[in-house]
Amino acid sequence: MQPARHPRIVAPRSLEGPGLYLHIPFCLRKCPYCDFFSLPAEPGLLTAYPDLLIAQLEIEKRSHRWQGRLSTVFFGGGTPSLLSPDAIGRILNEADRLFGLSAEAEISLEANPGTVTLDSLSGYRAAGINRLSFGVQSLDDAYLQRLGRIHTAADAHSAVHWARKAGFDNLSCDLIFALPDQSSQAALEDLENMLRLEPQHLSCYGLGIEPGTPLAQALEDGRLRPATEQAYADTFLRLHARLAEAGYEHYEISNYARPGRHCRHNLNTWRRQPYLGVGPGAHSFCARNWGERRAVPADFDRFVETVSAGLDPSTVLETFQREEAMAETAYLGLRCAEGVNDAAFSHRFGTTFAEVFEQAIKRCGKHLSLQDGHWCLDLEGWLLFDHFITDFL
Repeated sequence: MQPARHPRIVAPRSLEGPGLYLHIPFCLRKCPYCDFFSLPAEPGLLTAYPDLLIAQLEIEKRSHRWQGRLSTVFFGGGTPSLLSPDAIGRILNEADRLFGLSAEAEISLEANPGTVTLDSLSGYRAAGINRLSFGVQSLDDAYLQRLGRIHTAADAHSAVHWARKAGFDNLSCDLIFALPDQSSQAALEDLENMLRLEPQHLSCYGLGIEPGTPLAQALEDGRLRPATEQAYADTFLRLHARLAEAGYEHYEISNYARPGRHCRHNLNTWRRQPYLGVGPGAHSFCARNWGERRAVPADFDRFVETVSAGLDPSTVLETFQREEAMAETAYLGLRCAEGVNDAAFSHRFGTTFAEVFEQAIKRCGKHLSLQDGHWCLDLEGWLLFDHFITDFL
């Protein structure tokens, strides 16, 4: 197959103001492939947690690190749909009071299909959520069991039906492929079932084996046979072709959307725009100077103690110098179909992309090119992203 060039995709523009990410670290059961910070969903913790997030928002407001009204809000996890609609609404009201919410703000909530009802989804919509991201992962019950998911394929169908009935017209679904012993054809059939749900957005992830997870232990013990690189590549290309045929735009390595339905929150992250992360395990990016990354340590007791004392729970992870900021701009931008804007790069850094990354560009060969003023990797280049990007870093 010849390397495919990405069609020029008109992604949604960035709005003024930072994004807000809220980490909800509670799960009914931890999936064996997940390495995100999460805790058992105890009722007392779920009840107390919104006040802790609001306390951190108040602390961040006093820091004066964030300018402008919030352009996006993203409740991620964990399982944010374990919080009640009233709790979600109260957090959004306080975020609006403290920072202001753009009238056009994209407000997303991740939801496990096994934790929602028509009433809860109607409540989230009334609270201000306008985009849902369902962690479907598969519509094959056998694969869902292997992945340790608490929901069934029937639950996923019901969740999407209820979401539409509740008034949501912007739905995203996650699909995991390259599962152990999953053929390329089986993955394609899983996608076909997912397309029947008619989501506006699809995130397609190859199964990753993260260190320290039960899945990694199963691999080490010989109980798991992961997909080969060739099988992964073949499946990725088949899924891509089917999604393109269905009218979805491949706007980031793992993400597809109907025109105009790209996830604006994640796009702004890849564009290196500022975003505030609250909750233990959350990260932030301040765009001042060459940029600064902060994180709230994944320690729940520390988080409670710190915010209860009115202190900032976040710590500095990295303060960027010019060279590091250029490298990260390349790393994030080349993940996206829109690529790295050559003129904007030159204006920001006072030098051209080609001058800074001359050798890296050569090593990418035909897979990286300047198209309409943007440096972009082709489809095969995305398959080899981890290999190519090391030269930019």
